[in-house]
Amino acid sequence: MKAKNQRLTLAIVAVVAVIGAGLLAMAALKDQAAYFYTPGDVMRDHVQPGAAVRLGGMVQKGSLKRLADGVTILFVVTDNQASVPVRFSGIVPALFREGSGVVADGRFDGDGQFRADTILAKHDERYMPPQVAKSLEGDSVHKSESLKK
Repeated sequence: MKAKNQRLTLAIVAVVAVIGAGLLAMAALKDQAAYFYTPGDVMRDHVQPGAAVRLGGMVQKGSLKRLADGVTILFVVTDNQASVPVRFSGIVPALFREGSGVVADGRFDGDGQFRADTILAKHDERYMPPQVAKSLEGDSVHKSESLKK
């Protein structure tokens, strides 16, 4: 076999190996991706009751209710297109409140209510590092709502 043919064969084998490694990595990571459904997606895709899913959206203002047991809360997650009632028993994150973003892990029951096992509060999208906020304090054009408090 000529040297030119050996290099070509080696190059083809290397490309096939890299593509194969990439496909294996994507297949392994496919189940590890952390996507969530919005309430609009839930209504459109008709998520099956009992299937483990993540639900994400905003906690609807005026919907948060604490039950008498002290650890169970009821609230509504909305994406301004659809809304889903949620029930959670446990300690909620410090950032969890009405009007804030939330991602909940759990399952839908037969009545369309989402039973959350875990709640993750999403921080404000307008977050700014303290150093940047200090440098902009004199510039009223760039102040965010959180800086005015």
